[in-house]
Amino acid sequence: MNAPVLRTELPGPKARAIITRDADVTSPSLIKEYPLVVARGEGTVIEDVDGNQFLDFMSGIAVTLTGHCHAEVLSRIHAQSKQLLHICGTDFYYDTYTELCRRLAALGPGDDPWRVYLGNSGAEAVEGAIKLARYHTGRSDIIAFHGAFHGRTYGAMSLTASKAKQRAGFGPMLPGIHHLPYGDCSNCAYNLIFPSCDVHCVESWRDGIFRRRVAPTEVAAVIVEPIQGEGGHCVPPPDFFVRLRRLCDDYGILLIADEIQSGMGRTGTFFALEHSGVVPDIITLAKGLGSGLPISALMAKEYIMTWPPGSHGSTFGGNPVSCAAALATLDLIQSGLMANAKVIGTYLRKSLDDLAARYDGIREIRGRGLMIAMEFTQPGEAARFEQACFQRGLLVLGCGQNAVRLAPPLIVTRHDVDVAADIMEHVLAS
Repeated sequence: MNAPVLRTELPGPKARAIITRDADVTSPSLIKEYPLVVARGEGTVIEDVDGNQFLDFMSGIAVTLTGHCHAEVLSRIHAQSKQLLHICGTDFYYDTYTELCRRLAALGPGDDPWRVYLGNSGAEAVEGAIKLARYHTGRSDIIAFHGAFHGRTYGAMSLTASKAKQRAGFGPMLPGIHHLPYGDCSNCAYNLIFPSCDVHCVESWRDGIFRRRVAPTEVAAVIVEPIQGEGGHCVPPPDFFVRLRRLCDDYGILLIADEIQSGMGRTGTFFALEHSGVVPDIITLAKGLGSGLPISALMAKEYIMTWPPGSHGSTFGGNPVSCAAALATLDLIQSGLMANAKVIGTYLRKSLDDLAARYDGIREIRGRGLMIAMEFTQPGEAARFEQACFQRGLLVLGCGQNAVRLAPPLIVTRHDVDVAADIMEHVLAS
């Protein structure tokens, strides 16, 4: 399929009919970014029910890492679906579960051995991380960050601090959660006081939260996104994580890296935290792990994963078909897609920097690899930009307060980037 190819107005007549039917029965909590009614996908292209074809630079919110319906992923799914659909990995054994855990454990950073628990979603992996951190340390409190998004189940929602509407009306939240400023230097109050930033946001904890709000001996873990996703694709300086690791070590606090959106090779390394050289104690993965099938992973150093049999499990977690998709996804990531994310990510960043140099309405371009955001200067411009791109056949998504994220599949090419950049330039010019 080629894209963009627009055959009708957007949305088209078939799409409008489905949207009308949908409004009568689905939960009003669903956002629905724009009126896209999908019929099928192939590679970097999505086709709607009216035959309009879109260039996909959001990949189902950073999920379809290998592109839509990659032949190798489909082959593994098909083969597995003919043998076994379900048996429950909590209670029984099957090789795809074991093999996926072995593959992920081998990718764990640092010198310590890792163990892996498989679940269904990113939020579920975060819930498991909360339980494991509290169980292993015997402590109750957890520190998260402003701008963080970790999910919508209760524990994950309590850690989330991206948009107030994601928590409004659902309180009380999980107790023992504290939020602190993320290392987003472009929006940092400390830069007004210390123009030469030395990651004061972390160093201030010793005389701040640990002295005035919670003793460090009560803190089980700090959970952090190496690059904030929903929060705006914010990238802190490398020293932010170095200081964070040192602080955790000083007080026996576990460091949890939420790699649900930033991991799986999207930034050019398998884990985004690798860019800083820091090794966490626990890692959560999901989104792109199954190339579209629901699966997540909770990884922890072996000496930390000390919970006993029966203390945590899942009926569907590590489903055989999802595991097969994840194994195929890992093969593709390691055999070239991660390298492509680095190369094409650099090319995409240059294209966006060129746009920013020509249009005053762009405040900042930030990100790593194929996880890049464009922030606008005027309120509401990101939403207008997103909608205008859709009308021209390019799919992007908002993030943060006034930014748009670009997270295409890792199979994206230079030609795809050129097409997307041309569309974005037309939108900016208008």
